[in-house]
Amino acid sequence: QVQLVESGGGLVQAGGSLRLSCAASGRTISSYCMGWFRQAPGKEREFVAYLHRIGGVTNYRDSVKGRFTISRDNAKNTVYLQMNSLKPEDTAVYYCAASSGCSNIYSRRDYNYWGQGTQVTVSS
Repeated sequence: QVQLVESGGGLVQAGGSLRLSCAASGRTISSYCMGWFRQAPGKEREFVAYLHRIGGVTNYRDSVKGRFTISRDNAKNTVYLQMNSLKPEDTAVYYCAASSGCSNIYSRRDYNYWGQGTQVTVSS
């Protein structure tokens, strides 16, 4: 079992940057596919990015491609989401998640473990 704790959220102006961190404990993140999801008020939780445990393959939702980067530091057992050129529509609670099955890692249902979330607010 793995425990996940996000940090790094905050208020930023449009065009700014934030780096979210997801610190894992209990098991090494290299055992899991890691994902970032987000949920805006009144909307469903949506996929943002994943990092596959095999080969470190990454993928992103279209609206964040070229702006967001997911990465991991195995020594720190931490996953990051670097967010650049932020837009007001990126405003949401961002969640880190871990999947042991890695069968459909675009879907929140594939993820076994979740952090508590961190708020990102982008002002226009």
